[in-house]
Amino acid sequence: MTGPVPADVEAAVADAHRRGWAQVLAATARVTRDLDLAEECVQEAYAAALATWPRVGIPANPVAWLVTIAKRRAFDALRRDQVLRTKLPLLVPDDPVEPTMDEEAVFPDESLRLIFMCCHPALAQEAQLALTLRLVCGVPTGEIARAFLVPEPTMAARLTRAKKKISIARIPFRVPEAAELPDRLRAVLGVIHLLFTTGHTAPSGPSLLRTDVMDRALRLARMLRDLMPDEREVWGLLALMLVTDARRSTRVDAQGRLLRLEEQDRSQWDRSTIEEADHLIVAGLRGGRPGRYVLQAAIAALYAQAPTYAETDWPQIVTLYDSLLAVWPSPVVALNRTVAVAMVAGPEPALAELEELARDGRLAGYQYLPAIRADFLQRLGRDAEAEAAYRQALELTRNEAEREFLTRRAMLQRPS
Repeated sequence: MTGPVPADVEAAVADAHRRGWAQVLAATARVTRDLDLAEECVQEAYAAALATWPRVGIPANPVAWLVTIAKRRAFDALRRDQVLRTKLPLLVPDDPVEPTMDEEAVFPDESLRLIFMCCHPALAQEAQLALTLRLVCGVPTGEIARAFLVPEPTMAARLTRAKKKISIARIPFRVPEAAELPDRLRAVLGVIHLLFTTGHTAPSGPSLLRTDVMDRALRLARMLRDLMPDEREVWGLLALMLVTDARRSTRVDAQGRLLRLEEQDRSQWDRSTIEEADHLIVAGLRGGRPGRYVLQAAIAALYAQAPTYAETDWPQIVTLYDSLLAVWPSPVVALNRTVAVAMVAGPEPALAELEELARDGRLAGYQYLPAIRADFLQRLGRDAEAEAAYRQALELTRNEAEREFLTRRAMLQRPS
């Protein structure tokens, strides 16, 4: 069949990708025992769906159909190239094709199981995160690159090296035992958080949010909390995602235009979700030094609990950012801290801190650095410089809602 794909088929394939990518990949990898080949076969299966379903109809179980086609492609590839039989078994040991009863008991969800499997401690944490986002969550390489603040070719090379290391080092990718889970928790938390972030602000496309991605990440976080109920950082991650998600409906107006935090209708925020997050934060702050996600959640909660933007407890937010930098010295955290500093001490000292971060170089290509700089410059009355900074941010931004917002802000700096 040639011509455009029917809308119902496109929607069915997209839904099967959201719900079933991990399941299809896992089933295929059990056949190929090779990550690259498994991913290739899965991609071919989704392409086959777009070509076949318009002719034969959407199957009753689209994910099962995709599993069958992907595995068939895998068997064909293995028959063509018997050399692949010498490659390292990756995602499962040689014997069982399906998960064991013990695996099913520990991991109630295929995606969560695969995330733990890919977050192998023999790999560098950044490689764990990137590989899992790409293979398990199906996040495009370009979007992963933007999340890590590197060019897409650089991220593609890192993914290739990670896969090669798995093969050369003969790392046995298997479902970890329950006792091994804590060693992989940090990377798993990072994967789920990055997945949520790509839904909260889509790296590209016409819409600011990808609600299906946010919902998927929240579901994984809740399952992780059930799986590891005593881990405070799991509570913190879930709380951070909940308090952020509570204002989902107010982040854009009726026309889809981005609204700043101070412009959002706080009466429309989901107070029950904020309250749920607050209980998790309070529990996470007890019993010792809080970690990264508990502190991030506490900061987000202060924004959410303030009656108005101006009444936010800015000094407390700066203090929490200082604590966060002590446990997670990230340049993005330092940049976000400058926003609170500007509210406490004014835009001039905040701009000085931002310029120091810019000279550091680690945030080169990060669109929010020039956007925040533009806001500080505008508040200082340096409108021409502010417009230039907004234009710089615009060049780095691919999400259409953000681009429209930045364009409007840049236009406001021009003399009338």
